[in-house]
Amino acid sequence: MIRKIRLGDKEVMPFAIPSGIITTQIPCLEKIAKEIPELGVSTTKSIGPEPIAGNREPILGQYMPGCFINAVGLTNSGPKKFVKELSELSLPANKFLLASIFGKDAGEFVYVAKTLENHVDGFELNLSCPHAKGYGMQLGQDSQVVNKITQEVVRNTNKLVLVKLTPNAGNIGEIAKSAIRGGAQGVVAINTVGPGYYSVNGNPVLTNKIGGLSGRGILPIGVKCVRDIRQALGEEILIIGMGGIENARDVIEYSVAGANIFGIGSSLAGMDDKHLSDYFKSLIEDINNHGETDYASRFLQEVDMNYRQVKIEEVINSNCDFKILKTNQQMQASPGQFVFAWIPGVGEKPFSVMNDNPLTLGILERGEFTRHINSLREGDSFYVRGPYGQSVDIPKGSNVVLVGGGCGIAGVYLFAKRLSEKSNIISLLAAKDLDHLPYLKEFERYGDIKIATEDGSLGKKGLITNLVESSNFKQGTYFFNCGPKAMVNAVLPLELKVSYPERIYSSVDYMTRCGVGICGSCSDEKGRRTCIEGPFVST
Repeated sequence: MIRKIRLGDKEVMPFAIPSGIITTQIPCLEKIAKEIPELGVSTTKSIGPEPIAGNREPILGQYMPGCFINAVGLTNSGPKKFVKELSELSLPANKFLLASIFGKDAGEFVYVAKTLENHVDGFELNLSCPHAKGYGMQLGQDSQVVNKITQEVVRNTNKLVLVKLTPNAGNIGEIAKSAIRGGAQGVVAINTVGPGYYSVNGNPVLTNKIGGLSGRGILPIGVKCVRDIRQALGEEILIIGMGGIENARDVIEYSVAGANIFGIGSSLAGMDDKHLSDYFKSLIEDINNHGETDYASRFLQEVDMNYRQVKIEEVINSNCDFKILKTNQQMQASPGQFVFAWIPGVGEKPFSVMNDNPLTLGILERGEFTRHINSLREGDSFYVRGPYGQSVDIPKGSNVVLVGGGCGIAGVYLFAKRLSEKSNIISLLAAKDLDHLPYLKEFERYGDIKIATEDGSLGKKGLITNLVESSNFKQGTYFFNCGPKAMVNAVLPLELKVSYPERIYSSVDYMTRCGVGICGSCSDEKGRRTCIEGPFVST
């Protein structure tokens, strides 16, 4: 039977999502904590003494089903900014907020801990990251260093301290002992294994080239490490066990090996919020049935992160910084879905599927990657993976208004093409000038269009809001907005005058790094991971 565990001054349910998985943004952490009662431990992403931008995408790859490689690069905003984020966090009283922290030495660990301590319940000392130079595993393989860092943090805070261990230490039991001698109340085992290397056609997928391995493939390593730690520490010390857990049988294996609390991460890939909730409910039932049932596995998702090479057949609007790349391949996609475009050695970024037959992307130059991909010519190749996200189904005969601003025009075209078969379509399109309004003839095939340009070179002179204000829409119209956040915020009040929140869907350009819901970077203000729940989400 599942029972609550004493952690610090709280009794909590014995499940956690590991640091760096899903709940990396505060709104998402709060949402998950409130909606999933089985999760007793809410773990933050790892926070260091200074902000770190982290590695360029790709930061995550799937080298076989259920098995991942990642190198995020300890991306974080630094402790001072993170304190401000934590000050807005509201967690249920029965949740334990565990802050993962890192540094290059004891002084940096202490600084981060002292900065955060008034806002958290305890600390997880990240001494196990396998791919960040100067951090993590490089410190966590030396028992004396582990002891010193632990001792200094414990001396400088009255909060519970746990040490997260690397499976790559040959003497993990001794490392665990050194952490406990330093004053830690328990350990977390394990972090990702490795580093490893994964390539496609000879090209390393990760921009960092190497990364830590997670998922079902590391289960035997995690169980062995927990067993070795338990044998070294005896029965009283707390162990949070993790690595490859998918189902009740895995949890039971970790429990027999000596774990008290169980972290589940990579197995949650592809699950939306409802699936997450149903998964943990079913997992508890399966465990209470001694693993004789496996209801939880119904909610495991098969995510596709395979890359395929596409060739550019045509470059439309080639003299502008907003280009449309038409490829030589089809991709079955629904309106609103997106793909990642990858150029080995340069990086990858997500783009709306402007058209799926053939696969067509609209790309506005913003940074290094978009400049590079827009420099490609007919006959050149790049890679894509996806599609990701989900579409929105609306009743037949509905009135639909598509609102596209700037490169957001690319995100609404497939809606026009597909929904025109059963709905009345009006497209409101706006950009700074005529050159940034390609594909107008294609839009005209699927309904009425209204145009605005900032310089007046085409249509009404002004902004997209001018088009919305000057139009008469029927009550209950469906709106699909795609563009910059400022644009979406400006049109929403106008749309709410003639429609309902549940009929207004918006896609904002949030940072999207994995596409399968693991990294959590695309969380919106309501805590929704827009790569999974969207990208078009209701108001």
